[in-house]
Amino acid sequence: MRAEASPVARIGTLLADAGWTAILHRSVRVTLASATGFYVFLYGLDEPVLALYALFAPIALGLLSAVPGSGRQRAEVMLKALPVGLALVALGTALAVRTWAAVLGMLVVGFLLAFAAVAGPRPAGAAPGLQLFYILACFPPYAPQTLGLRLAGLSTGVVLLALCEVVLLPQPGGRTYRSGVARAVAIAGDTLAGRVRLPPEALRAEGERLRLSVFPPAERPAGPGRAVRGLAQAGSAARRLLEQLAHLTETGHLHHLLGGGHRHSDRASRWLVPQVAARCAESAAALRTGRVAPVPQRLDEAIGAFQRMRMRQGARTGAEGPGVVAVLRRQAALLGVAESVRALEISVRVGLDGRRTAPIEPRELFWYTNAPTARLWVRRFAGNMTLRSVQLHNALRIALALGAARLVAGSLDLTHGFWVLLAVLTLSRTTVGQTWAAVRQAVAGNLVGAVAAGALLIGLGEHTDAYAAILAPGMLIAFSVGPLLGIAWAQALFTLVVATAFAQITPATWRLAEARIVDVVTGSLIGLLCALLAWPSGARREVRRTMAALLHACASLIRATAAALAAVPPGSAPPPSTSHALHRMRLAESAYAQFRSEPAARAAAGADWHGVLIAAHQILLGAHWRPRFDLPATALPPDAARRAWADARAAAGTVDRLAALCDGERPPPEVARTEGAPAPTPPLVTLVDLEVWLTSLTAQLSRAEAGLPGATGPHGRGR
Repeated sequence: MRAEASPVARIGTLLADAGWTAILHRSVRVTLASATGFYVFLYGLDEPVLALYALFAPIALGLLSAVPGSGRQRAEVMLKALPVGLALVALGTALAVRTWAAVLGMLVVGFLLAFAAVAGPRPAGAAPGLQLFYILACFPPYAPQTLGLRLAGLSTGVVLLALCEVVLLPQPGGRTYRSGVARAVAIAGDTLAGRVRLPPEALRAEGERLRLSVFPPAERPAGPGRAVRGLAQAGSAARRLLEQLAHLTETGHLHHLLGGGHRHSDRASRWLVPQVAARCAESAAALRTGRVAPVPQRLDEAIGAFQRMRMRQGARTGAEGPGVVAVLRRQAALLGVAESVRALEISVRVGLDGRRTAPIEPRELFWYTNAPTARLWVRRFAGNMTLRSVQLHNALRIALALGAARLVAGSLDLTHGFWVLLAVLTLSRTTVGQTWAAVRQAVAGNLVGAVAAGALLIGLGEHTDAYAAILAPGMLIAFSVGPLLGIAWAQALFTLVVATAFAQITPATWRLAEARIVDVVTGSLIGLLCALLAWPSGARREVRRTMAALLHACASLIRATAAALAAVPPGSAPPPSTSHALHRMRLAESAYAQFRSEPAARAAAGADWHGVLIAAHQILLGAHWRPRFDLPATALPPDAARRAWADARAAAGTVDRLAALCDGERPPPEVARTEGAPAPTPPLVTLVDLEVWLTSLTAQLSRAEAGLPGATGPHGRGR
């Protein structure tokens, strides 16, 4: 058996990683900001309250909070969070008068700050530090007369940290999402223009580079604003476009569309392809420069003209023209590409402009472009107020844990009871397994740290000058080495830092270390109990439920789309409503994002949830575009209508099967398709387009089904 590496060897291995410089720079900034305020206020002005808040403010926002972004971005978030922090300190100071009042305040504050994660990564990153500001102030002694000193110390600490973020070893900016989308769109445009010829694997790899997990948290478009939503939609359209081009390359359709091989008379495709490629180039240029063309060059008219050309060409050639069906299928695939580029073009314009616009069709897909800012925020928060939302799960879990910890600490009158809540705040995870692993390491680390702190307090006694001399170096070591070696080392070193700091504010004995370990163990048990009772599996089950709900909504869209195309007379059936499916899509994407951050994601790697999301996007777009561009001028013949219905039922049946497997239910039997049925003569554009769309969906969903337990058939693996 190989011996475990020593801490020194582990440090050497970790230092080889490029991330160690960011940890070291952060520890320098937090140490300088904390030590400066602490020393000045304690030894220069003899104000321990000022010193305490000036010490913990940089630790809260700089160390305990994962505020993302470059140095300037982090400083901006910290300064914007300062008024909220001041309000929380004032609220905590007022509610410290009674334990029940402090507990109620902790429940409300804990929930609101944790639920702020739905607003994006920056509010989510600052939330733990803001939680600590209320926690510090809501504990006895009840001293409203010190509120001014508390606010002054907090303000000083935050401002010092913001200055250090900008001036002292600032964090460089990461790769922006906008530049990533620009690269993907440029590659798609070059592929359509014939300037580059990439294999399908390379095109899909470029799409993978647009995964949100690849980008720094500060650059991920996750907020509720118009510009952010537009950029996120542009990224989804770009990924879908690259997937479509990869499929066209695999089938050989792209080679024919670009003029290679046997060139059947296909003037419509030769006319549309350059326009689609040009729109890609224009969108990529706009993303790079940040400026959009003054007049939008949308593809609505071009797609409509393309469809009219196809219908005239199909009627003219009839059944005698060689390869008519093959040409129509290639054109149908090109139509899907054009639809993606149209969505891309619009979303890029919205993402770069960000202002309200006139309604854009389809309105359900681009509803946010004409919505007031207040409505966007309300819809984001209201949309997550459901038990299917993992964001709501997390907010309720942390609020209940913090409230329970405040009740226990206040009822038992624990010394330095805020450490109980600090343990809950720093050790809580989204699954009970992760929480238990963190608690084990934290308790072990605190035991070691408490013994070392007790020995330090006994050895130095009341020599405050000695504590002052070792505080700053101790913080630098703890804040840099601790994150490198893990939770146990971080907790042990932080215990030493806390003991050194409090020994300078009030006379302390070895019982301070004893109080620290009692409080941490109490907080750990409370956090573990809440993790065990409240959604202990994290997003593992919720991702299956939300995906199943999304798929059920998508199956209904497929049936409604076929009904709209086969209606008699044409246009008499209302177009499918996608608002319900869009809401389910948001919940599924949120659950999937959390699931990918949990260790359970590795154990369930066979489930291709990402493939399900891409297929759902394709269904949503098709439900909008098929009735818009494929509505026949005259009613479909009875045989063609029956074929359309049969194909739609078979595809919807595949979606329902996948939804049942996601829910752990017995899947319904497969619905037979119509591959062997004769095609109408002459071939109908509407029917061919529907067939190509549904065939592509079925293939993609079958691949996703193969990774789920209980799947059978050619793609499944069984139980």
